[in-house]
Amino acid sequence: MDKLKVAILFGGCSEEHDVSVKSASEIAANIDTEKYEPKYIGITKAGDWKMCENPHTDWEYGDCRPAVLSPDKKTHGLLVIQNGEYQILRVDVLFPVLHGKSGEDGSVQGLFELSGIPYVGCDIQSSAICMDKSLTYTVARSAGVATPDYWVLDDGDGPGKDALTYPVFVKPARSGSSFGVKKVSGGDELDDAIKAARRYDRKVLIEQAISGCEVGCAVLGNGSGLIAGEVDQIKLTHGFFRIHQESAPEKGSENATITVPAGLPAEERERIRKTAKTIYKTLGCQGLARVDMFLQEDGLIVLNEVNTLPGFTSYSRYPRMMSAAGITLPELIDRLIVLALKG
Repeated sequence: MDKLKVAILFGGCSEEHDVSVKSASEIAANIDTEKYEPKYIGITKAGDWKMCENPHTDWEYGDCRPAVLSPDKKTHGLLVIQNGEYQILRVDVLFPVLHGKSGEDGSVQGLFELSGIPYVGCDIQSSAICMDKSLTYTVARSAGVATPDYWVLDDGDGPGKDALTYPVFVKPARSGSSFGVKKVSGGDELDDAIKAARRYDRKVLIEQAISGCEVGCAVLGNGSGLIAGEVDQIKLTHGFFRIHQESAPEKGSENATITVPAGLPAEERERIRKTAKTIYKTLGCQGLARVDMFLQEDGLIVLNEVNTLPGFTSYSRYPRMMSAAGITLPELIDRLIVLALKG
């Protein structure tokens, strides 16, 4: 029986390029090559698409060939340059391991839809909604999900410094891995924080800080057949969670400890899992997503954000939560591909 050809896309032009490469490396080490024939398509920070042997730190300097995904449904695959000529490589399923802009915001999902090839993860609409935190909050609130109070700065003026109750968080509306995020303790810090956020997105959020413990839940599946992984909990010594920007995240975080399962009563963890599923379905997610929340002292669960293509690195939360629920990384990869093929 022929193996299914899986095109794994990684890298990309966003600030999360390096995290994506690490995620793809973990998938390469854990995909079942008895069942699947992986093809690795790296996208450079400049936007060049290349087929390579394996994702690793210096992948683009190895034996690579230009390769692009054809939007022509009849092609149903990649156009690869070999000896100066294009060759067609048919692909059965696409597995994007692209984080952030152009990978997690519906852009590349649009190309996938044009190609007619099944793909892992959320569709155009849910990807776009979840990437924009203000849209995420608007849709979630319509379903009765609690969110932080927030203000949107979109090229215009926002609330005055004296109108805010500090602390607040200032963050790009459409970015990930905490790039451009700053905790602001007073009005004198606000302008600099807004400038820092605008390095990553012209649309900026000012968000009321939530008092409570930070928790997350990995969700897997489509429609009513959802599986929620174990709940995790982040405990901070200072600042905010920013592990992907740290110098040696594989050795642990500088300011955070992640506990899986969360050190909470079983009934609280189950309530968080149910809330995560509600948020997942409300936002139209499919395939996978990691739902990040806060649990306040009064028991209220408040949405933080939803990651539609969460990290798969050795220290990433999504695979750790699924592993704690009994789903190993090779099994998780297999399930995601099967879900994509079922549509």
